[in-house]
Amino acid sequence: MLSRVVVAPSGFKESLSAQAAADAIADGVRRVLPDAVLDLIPLVDGGEGTATALAAATDGRLVALPATGPVGERIGSHFALLGSRDTAVVEMAAVAGLSLVPRALRDPGATTTYGVGELIRAALDTGVRRILIGCGDSGTSDGGAGALQALGARLLDAYGFELPHGGRELTRLARIAPSGLDPRLRDVDLLVACNPYNVLCGERGVARVFGPQKGATPAQVEELSAGLENWARVLTRDLGVLDTDLYGGPGTGASGGLGAGLAALGARLLPRFDVLLDHLDLDARLARADLVVTAEGALDHQTPHGKVPAEVARRAKLYGRPVLVLAGTLSEGARDVPGVDAFSGILPAPMALAEALVRASELLTDATERALRMILLGARLPAHAEVSGTQRPSSVR
Repeated sequence: MLSRVVVAPSGFKESLSAQAAADAIADGVRRVLPDAVLDLIPLVDGGEGTATALAAATDGRLVALPATGPVGERIGSHFALLGSRDTAVVEMAAVAGLSLVPRALRDPGATTTYGVGELIRAALDTGVRRILIGCGDSGTSDGGAGALQALGARLLDAYGFELPHGGRELTRLARIAPSGLDPRLRDVDLLVACNPYNVLCGERGVARVFGPQKGATPAQVEELSAGLENWARVLTRDLGVLDTDLYGGPGTGASGGLGAGLAALGARLLPRFDVLLDHLDLDARLARADLVVTAEGALDHQTPHGKVPAEVARRAKLYGRPVLVLAGTLSEGARDVPGVDAFSGILPAPMALAEALVRASELLTDATERALRMILLGARLPAHAEVSGTQRPSSVR
């Protein structure tokens, strides 16, 4: 019945990469369906693992180099050159991701995207015609100010002094001097793969939605929001932005506002899955599946708004394929994701977050086995059978 299974998960933040999640699910599938053909498609959303996954998918390579990390120290980082050799992939999470910010230093008012600009500059050195910037899993909220500084822009206060790094400084921004920007930026196509639901300013602005996840207090959230509004105003004025709404345009809030900063340089902000998944031939592989298994850290009301399980389910349903989602946590809205036929949490019992993170691979494998056994049991029930006087349940809980 299930001879071909597509395994297409996202990563679990601060726990499993997309590849590690795919391997763990595959182990669980093999326990139940040892003869099934497995097609593993670790999916990237612009966050951690994007450069590695796209390099592997296109016979490209990673370029390792030191860069400035989110708290200002030099770290080892990388970008990818795709197999075509005309496109580089800069993964912001590889140099400014939340996982690179020690828990004791999680202050999004202080962290910087300076290293992102350094990676873009290094990519320009290779002579590529196109640079794809993956946004996701960020530990910053500086609107991309650090990246612009690394690319040559000067951010000045009212007295003409250069601003230090960090989103909290943006409230003091009075003027941007763009004359030092790397001139090669004019000759390259900058594509930003981002979540279009993330916007820079307003009640659903990035500081208010994601600032607390990065360590911001309520007072800091308001400070960051005010700074990003000032950032959008000065960017629009001093860089002559005419055709993009930096305040509330789709994707401007990506990666703590990096989307807005790059858009001011002429980058195109594009829905991340439209940019990223074509490299993986996802649709054709889903069409050949008997079952599609996807996964992510949380299945909740945010999932339909640009998360991997929702995109996988949407595409799988174009071919009528059943979709199972496995998640670290299930919250309000989990049962409302379009295209999802069944879902299951991976925790067999309550446990501390630290333990769950350490055991994530084991838990995901075991949960896959449990879910598949339930699916096979359901397939053996007579079509007219009832369970406890009700219709057969539509989800594995």
